[in-house]
Amino acid sequence: MKTIMLVCAAGMSTSLLVTKMQRAAKEKEIDADIFAVSAGEVNSMLEKKNVDVLLLGPQVKFMKEQFEKKLSNKQVTIESINMQYYGTMNGKKVLEQALSLIPKNS
Repeated sequence: MKTIMLVCAAGMSTSLLVTKMQRAAKEKEIDADIFAVSAGEVNSMLEKKNVDVLLLGPQVKFMKEQFEKKLSNKQVTIESINMQYYGTMNGKKVLEQALSLIPKNS
């Protein structure tokens, strides 16, 4: 199971994207836990779940370095969501982006 966490300012704007990513994962028969949280919920969620990749929405991409420092002791890849994919709410492409960031042996 791959665990993909999307982060945005309030956790709302990424909810549609999560739904589209979940649909794309189901179509490709990929076992994935995909969910969105607000930037303020990241720490508590990481205490509850082992996350493979953390994708940042455009509103919070400036926080990437801060998250990298916080998570330096965990095996979590952190990246900003491709702006074009985010703008078009392309769940398939964002899923592909997330999966490309997860090491093959996880």
